[in-house]
Amino acid sequence: MKKDRNYPKPVLTPGEVAQRSGVAVSALHFYESKGLISSTRNGGNQRRYSRDVLRRVAIIKIAQRIGIPLATVSDSLMHIPANKRMSAQEWDALTQHWREELDKRIETLTRLRNDLDGCIGCGCLSMRDCPLRNPGDRLGQQGSGAVLLDPEQGDKGKPPR
Repeated sequence: MKKDRNYPKPVLTPGEVAQRSGVAVSALHFYESKGLISSTRNGGNQRRYSRDVLRRVAIIKIAQRIGIPLATVSDSLMHIPANKRMSAQEWDALTQHWREELDKRIETLTRLRNDLDGCIGCGCLSMRDCPLRNPGDRLGQQGSGAVLLDPEQGDKGKPPR
């Protein structure tokens, strides 16, 4: 009689990955369509995932929870083979990049919070201090939107004199 051993399965079905990772099967298909994860097909043309996909899905969930866009996650993960366990150095590099992104967001949100009751350079001219900080809508020449809050504007986002 053959003894049944509890070795982990080398591949997982979409349902097993969904159950273990806490995401819907449709989310797995979506992640795969975006190149975030990959699968193979068995003889019956059914998807099968390597066990390492559980870590990638966990990373995607963490990134989404902290507000990292999927495009950024995709760019970060494309340097790491999909069916390979992420090394400590790869994880450090990935999180360092995300820290920089989060620092930029925190700076933008702090600026938004601090300037919420003042002129943001949107060109509306409806607030009392906008004619003082943006006379004649000079900020409109520097771009569209709230140029004083947009970190991509750089020095252009400073109020006109």
